Formats: sequence, structure tokens, C-alpha cells
Amino acid sequence: MKNVRKWVALPALALTLTLAACSDNDEKEQADATDEASTEQLDNLTIGLSSDVGPLNIYTGNLDWLTDMVYDKLFSPSPYVDEPTPWLAESATQIDDDTWEVVVRDGITWHDGEAFTAEDVKFTYEYYRDGPANRHTHHVSEVPQIDEINIGEDGKTVTFECAYACPSLQTITFADLPILPEHIWSNVENPRKYTDLAIGTGPFKLTEYVADQHYILEANNDYFMGEPSVAKLTLPIIADPSAMFNALKSGQIDVSSRTVPAELVSTFTSSGEFKLAEASNLSIVQFGLNYQKAPFNNEQFRQAMSLSIDRQAIVDTILLGQGQAGDKGYPHPASPWTSPELSTPYDTAQAIAILDELGYSDANGDGFRETPEGDELNISIKVSSAEPIYVRAAEMMVEQYKQVGLKLFVETLDPTTFAAHNSEKNFDTYVSLIGPHGVADPDQFIMSHRSGYLWAKEMPYPAMDTLIEQWMAASTIEDRKLISFDMQKLYNEQPTAVALYYPKEVYAYNAEKYDGYVESLGYGIVNKFSFLPEETKQAVSATQPVIVK
Repeated sequence: MKNVRKWVALPALALTLTLAACSDNDEKEQADATDEASTEQLDNLTIGLSSDVGPLNIYTGNLDWLTDMVYDKLFSPSPYVDEPTPWLAESATQIDDDTWEVVVRDGITWHDGEAFTAEDVKFTYEYYRDGPANRHTHHVSEVPQIDEINIGEDGKTVTFECAYACPSLQTITFADLPILPEHIWSNVENPRKYTDLAIGTGPFKLTEYVADQHYILEANNDYFMGEPSVAKLTLPIIADPSAMFNALKSGQIDVSSRTVPAELVSTFTSSGEFKLAEASNLSIVQFGLNYQKAPFNNEQFRQAMSLSIDRQAIVDTILLGQGQAGDKGYPHPASPWTSPELSTPYDTAQAIAILDELGYSDANGDGFRETPEGDELNISIKVSSAEPIYVRAAEMMVEQYKQVGLKLFVETLDPTTFAAHNSEKNFDTYVSLIGPHGVADPDQFIMSHRSGYLWAKEMPYPAMDTLIEQWMAASTIEDRKLISFDMQKLYNEQPTAVALYYPKEVYAYNAEKYDGYVESLGYGIVNKFSFLPEETKQAVSATQPVIVK
């Protein structure tokens, strides 16, 4: 049985300690005045948003940090920390290998005034399990698989029974799934067509959304974790990177949710009103390979493709050093669930030897290899035109692959077309970013091999399938970690998505307007905890970002 971790009302505790430390009335009055000043709400903060994800319907659009502003989970902040903090839950207890009990918190209301109850938790998990898929649902329906959800006689204890061992239910699932209001969603027959503004229990209420223009979030001043420090968040949608940073420099926005590229860092460091903060967003810029078509359906060919990339040169040349070479592979090395022993080296000699052995040779003497059947081999790299850095990285890879005799070319597509081609697997290769859910969540690593992303479960993969069976049988987090490390090693020897680099996330913000940001691992500095009381920030796995200036 696991120890129950109780949430403590830290804001009240911190105030008590502050008052006790005062030795006389003057000091007490000074402390009260300081506390009052520090909790005064800022009227409005403007955050530049790089994309439109709709009215925060998690079935049709996902931007986790923005969803997290409106919705809460049983545990916080995410599955990307060793031990999340109880949030909508008071506690969670593992009863046996496949059973957990969760006690939900009293006194919480939805943004429309309805009471939050254990019924909402039961409904949400069953709705995810039995309804259409979204980015969260596999945590209930498959990896892990929760068969039974029941509410106890006390009306606040929810019991979850899994189909197989689920040691990380608290750490992963409870920390990932947003809880939905039953009184609204029980009437939604087709969640993908639901367009009403999201209703949650979170620190901000979504009060306005205009497609391709902006979002308005207003503070939920009755939030159970404390009144937000900002009364209103205005989020204009600025898709173009240049326009985003021009808006920041001109004062049209106060902070950008898009990270600053290396070539613009000096622009902000030279201005006294701005600060730069570094954060670990747990993302990977990846080089995806279409493993369902030749030649990428051959594991040795994929290995040769990985060996041919000089990742450090990409970081030094394209990123000006603002990033880490992806030579630790996939998943992200900063995740607590990733093996510290992973390595994806740059070795053109080995790549050439593999290609030679496979029968790819330059029969016509033009400097590029043909297929074993003698056909011309031209490999397309598809990239979104909205990501100029990725385009430059792809162009650099074209030159690198010439060293091993492979002919690649860059195909730049508008973002909508690029997304459609990826969804339909209409590509040879592509360059894109994959966020923390894909590269820092250990359950998602399993699911990615069953969903069609990193692999399709209908395709044979005996070595990986054996490891997944062992993983599902393991009853402790420690045992699962070790099996996961074996899976990660196997994957990186024949990757279907090659880690190019781990971006160094640098955020610029107007410190004269607001300077209360904290980092939440995987969410950067623009996250719900940056706008909660200081004592609440300290109660979760959120830390002050490194200030560059």
C-alpha cells in the first residue's frame, strides 16, 4: 500500500508563520501591509498566443497550459514530475496492484456555480473511457485500462479498478486528465461538435473567444487554491513569429507564449523593461520517418538515417547554441521517466556501412544512391512554412545526407496542408515539434506504439510487444521504469522519429507589468501557477525560472 499524501492549506499556514515572526505591533502592521500589497490583483495582463485551439473543447483542440487555466485535475501539475500534489483530490491510496481509492475535495464549485462532486470524477473517467478518443482518453481506456469506477457510501471516495496492474495511476493518470462537469457534458452526444465555452473549476473562467482573434479569461476569485493575482488575461492570437515579437517590443502584449529564437535574444536583453526566463518545456524537434512505407519500413535503414545527422551542428548553426543536441534520443532526457543511458550518436561511417549492406549504391555515378532495385531515391522532408527554424534545420540535413549518398529535398507547406499530410501519413519524412505529453509521459510512450504515431499495433514488432507485455505485468513503478528503459533503448536503435534537438526555451516578458512567473516543468512560465498566490506556488512542483536578465 502506498502512503497517502495529504494536501495542507499552505496559504493559511504561511500567513500564521509571518504573523508569529513579528515581535511588536509595528512589525505586525508592516507585515500585514506587505502581505496586502503582494496580493493586490493586477487588472489585466496581455499574453500573445501563437495558435487558435478553439473554445477549449479538449476533443477538438489542445494546448495543455491554456486548458489548465480553466480545468483542474485530481493531482497537479502534471505527469512530468516525480510526485504530483493533490488538487481536486484530497488524497489517493493504492489498495492493491490494480485498485486505487481517491477522496475528492469538498467545497469546490464549477464556474457556473454548480457544486463539484465525486460524481463529476466518475462521469469524466467513464466518458473518456467509453466515448470518442481525445488526447487524454488512453489513460483510462487502454494504457492504463480502468474497468470499474465506483463511489463509496460517503459520497466522496471514488474507487478505480484496473484491468491490469496500475502502479502509476496517481502519478500519471490522475495528474493528466482534466475533470469535466457532468451536468453539462452528460448532455453532449457528439463532443467533437460541442462549441460552447469551456466550464471548469480552474483559477480562470473563459468568458470570451473569437476565432482567430483572441481569448478572454477572467479570474475565478473564489478559487479553492487562492484568488488569482491577475483579474483578467487577454490572449490575442498572433500566429506569425515576427509579428508576435514586434507586438511584445511595442508593448501590445506583456508576455509571449512563443519562445524567443536565438537571434532575437539580444533585442530583449538590451531593454531594461524586459526579462528573459529559461524553462524546460520537455519538447523535442523531431525528424519523423514514415515507417509504413519503403525504405523507412526497414529498421536498419532508419538506423542509418539517425546515424547520418550531425545534431550538434544543427544546434550550433541554426539555433546559435540555444538548445541541446538530440543525441540522447527519445523520450526527453529531462523527464523523470527517461533512461539516463540513452545515446543516438552521429556516425557517418557506420551509416555508410549499413546502406552498403542493404544494397543502396550509386550505380550511375551521380553521387547519390539508388534503391537495391536500381530506382532513383528522392526523399522529401515536409516542413510547415510557419516554422522557419525547422525549415533551416531541414535544409541543413539535406547537406548532411549528401555525405552518405542520400538525396533529400525540402518541401515547405502551409500549416494547414502540413497538418493534413501528417494526419494522412502522406509524407516520406517531416520536421515538427512534439510536446511533453508525447516525450515525457511514460504511459504515452507505450500508447504511441499502439496508436499509429511511433508505431501501429496491427504491424508486427515482436521485440517491442514482448517488452510491453512485461511492462503491463509489472506491479511497481520501479519495475516499470526499468522495462521502459529497455523499450527506449530498443526504440532509439531503430527510431521512427529521430530527436534532432531539445529546444532551450527562453521566454521574454515585460517585468515592469508583471514579474510573478514561475516555471512548471513542461509548461514553461505561462501557466496557471504563475498567477496563483505565492504560497500555492510553493505547494506544487513549480519553481522560479532562471532569469537571464
